Formats: sequence, structure tokens, C-alpha cells
Amino acid sequence: MLNQIKLFFTQHIALSAPENTLEEKLQLAIVVLFLEMMYMDDKVDPKEQDVILSLVHQNFSLTAKQATSLIELAEQQRKQATDYFQFTSLINKEYRLEQKVRLIESLWKIAFIDGVLDMNEEYLVRKIADLLHVPHTAFIMAKNRPYLK
Repeated sequence: MLNQIKLFFTQHIALSAPENTLEEKLQLAIVVLFLEMMYMDDKVDPKEQDVILSLVHQNFSLTAKQATSLIELAEQQRKQATDYFQFTSLINKEYRLEQKVRLIESLWKIAFIDGVLDMNEEYLVRKIADLLHVPHTAFIMAKNRPYLK
């Protein structure tokens, strides 16, 4: 009888691995959007990979190993995702407008890094900006930042 109770607790009530913190979920959501931008033009340029790694380091202060792990996890999430809402809704809840605009600037940076702005890349940035409720003027100003081109 004691073994059956123990088995029940093991199967149904056992402590699972701790959930990701809110900060980790936000980082994952952002990196998924970065990766989606990289794949948007159907060409993966090493410059895009480098800029994503650089953005992850700058934005999240992670070690190289942590950044690589985050990118790998984000790639898995990106492949399983059916839409962007699951990522943008979390960002919307937690980020202020200034942080959202910086995210849009990062997406533009990824889009422009190969020297060619594909129409699908522009579409994605516009869609993400709309989902994040970034005003159109902020969207355009972010696109026209001289350091992005």
C-alpha cells in the first residue's frame, strides 16, 4: 500500500523542473523573433547569425555558452510556433514602449545587415510592430536610423 501511494505521488505530484523565469521567457520570445527575421528572406547569411549573437550578448548580458543555448532553444520554439502572438503578447505585457521600439530597431538591424531589404523582412517588422502596438511614426523612425543601414 505504501508503495502504491509513493508511486502515485511520483507519477502525479512529483516536483517538476522549475519553470523558466519571466526574464528567461522574455529573452526566448525576443530571440525567436530575431531568428524568424533571419529566415524571412529564405537565405541565412552568416552576418545575420553574427548580428543575432551580438544582439543577444548586448541585450541580455549572457556568456557565449548561455547565448548559444538560448539561440538553440529559441530555434526549437520557432519551429514549433504557429504564430507570433505567443511571443508578442508576453513582450506586450512586460515591455514599455521604449523597449519595444529598441526591439523593432534590432529587427531592422537584422533585416539590413546583408545589404538587401527583402519585402518579406519588411512585412515581418511591420507585423511585429503592429502586434507590439508600436506607433507607425516610431516604426518609421526606427527604420530610418542611420546606424541600421
